[in-house]
Amino acid sequence: MVRLYLAFPPRTDFFNPRRLARAALDLLLPPACVTCATPVDAPGLQCGVCFGALSAIGAPCCACCGAPFELAWHDSEGGLCHRCIDTPPPFHRARAALNYDKASRRLVLPFKHGDRTEYAAILARKMAQAGAVLLREADVLVPVPLHRRRLFSRRYNQAALLAQALGRMTGRAVLIDALIRSHATESLARKSAAERRDEVAGAFSVRPGRATALAGRRILVIDDVMTSGATASACAETLLEVGAASVDVLVAVRVPDPRLKSRGRKRFRRRNRAVDLKELDE
Repeated sequence: MVRLYLAFPPRTDFFNPRRLARAALDLLLPPACVTCATPVDAPGLQCGVCFGALSAIGAPCCACCGAPFELAWHDSEGGLCHRCIDTPPPFHRARAALNYDKASRRLVLPFKHGDRTEYAAILARKMAQAGAVLLREADVLVPVPLHRRRLFSRRYNQAALLAQALGRMTGRAVLIDALIRSHATESLARKSAAERRDEVAGAFSVRPGRATALAGRRILVIDDVMTSGATASACAETLLEVGAASVDVLVAVRVPDPRLKSRGRKRFRRRNRAVDLKELDE
């Protein structure tokens, strides 16, 4: 007697309500590049042109602050830039995902000032690549806080959104409220490095009850932008004072050190650059 067996294909989630809803939404509103509206394969992506225009920061860079070197031979003094040699920062290492330029401004400025909170996921993916080693070694992620008045007017802390996105990607713990910005600071856009340090000195403190959770831990401070490193240094000093084992820093965008000029790069016009940096630091 011959028996016949009918093989049915495995059950799939084709009729999953969420999948159907997503397909319907994509049909009505086709996915578009988040920065230029060119059609893309899935929501939350950039087109090839916008993605390729971003300038990622890689080697050679300062082993401490992560500032990109213009030429490989700058990496001859123990891998440190002159600023870190002359004035070593309190943090161990700092890394940034992108150079601050025309392409990155189209992400960071709307994210910072234009309620485009969905950009956090895009920037966090870039940060995860640039700071893979720092994230792997970190015990907890701590975002740079906003002063309560700034938080009230903006309605969200962009550094906290980045920290939460990175926490979801890596499984690292996130302490959103570990630090407090105890007093408001003026815009740092037009200030020198020394003036920036003076402005943020004493601006941060550890929230009562959080010191125990930070003591002995390897902390990774998260922020959207780094210019002189004054804010990152102030946060690092505050965390080390309560017993943190070490402090690293990871940011989305790094503003080039004005002392390191490249002949091959296009320079910002003084007027436009001042306006952009004012918007960036406020």
